Amino acid sequence: MDCDAAWQLILDAIDRSNVTLALPESDQPAVRLNGTGAWHLLHPATPQARDLLSTFLPLCRPLPTDSAPRVIGQLGQSLDGRIATVTGRSRFINGDDGITHLHRIRAVSDAVVVGAGTAATDNPMLTVRRTTGPNPVRVVIDRHRRVPQSHHLFTDEQSRTIRLVAGQYGPQSVVREYGQVTEVACLGDREQIEPVDPRVILQVLNDFGLRKIFIEGGGLTVSSFLNAGLLDRLHVMVAQ
Repeated sequence: MDCDAAWQLILDAIDRSNVTLALPESDQPAVRLNGTGAWHLLHPATPQARDLLSTFLPLCRPLPTDSAPRVIGQLGQSLDGRIATVTGRSRFINGDDGITHLHRIRAVSDAVVVGAGTAATDNPMLTVRRTTGPNPVRVVIDRHRRVPQSHHLFTDEQSRTIRLVAGQYGPQSVVREYGQVTEVACLGDREQIEPVDPRVILQVLNDFGLRKIFIEGGGLTVSSFLNAGLLDRLHVMVAQ
């Protein structure tokens, strides 16, 4: 089994348990998944394919309806510890392998979350174009509507985008739809200087049926979830 076959098995495993998955285009058993998230390899695989399965199969496990969301954070840095270039851009800090890994995490997540600073500076698409699999719902934390309307998140229609803006969240929250963009008022008063409570963000996303959450960036956004004790996993990629 090579990495391409392993990745297809990972996609087949999304939200499934207690099943045996066969190799792509074959009836040969390859991986057995049980109900606890554990898996057993039933077919020879390259070391790289084993690493891929070990990293991503646990992220595919279905979540019980009454459980907390699963939240993954990601930080990419250079060998000297930087998470962005001197201009503030973080998009290519980790090189091709890091970008592919990033896109794979997106593919096994319901939603990918970025802060307004990252979205405004990098103009990301937040799709899985470097791999195969479903595009996640894209979420931008944008209390003051800093991200330009011309950016990919609001114009490319590659996937749904949820824009979180200032306002009080509750049954009467303001929700505005335009194209594939949903704008939700939930981040408190515009004049509020305190950071956004990440628990509110998870509550909003859960109400939209999004429970496997990938906090992609930037550093302040990931740190806020980490400091709140809300990250189940943190992936740190170091460029060589």
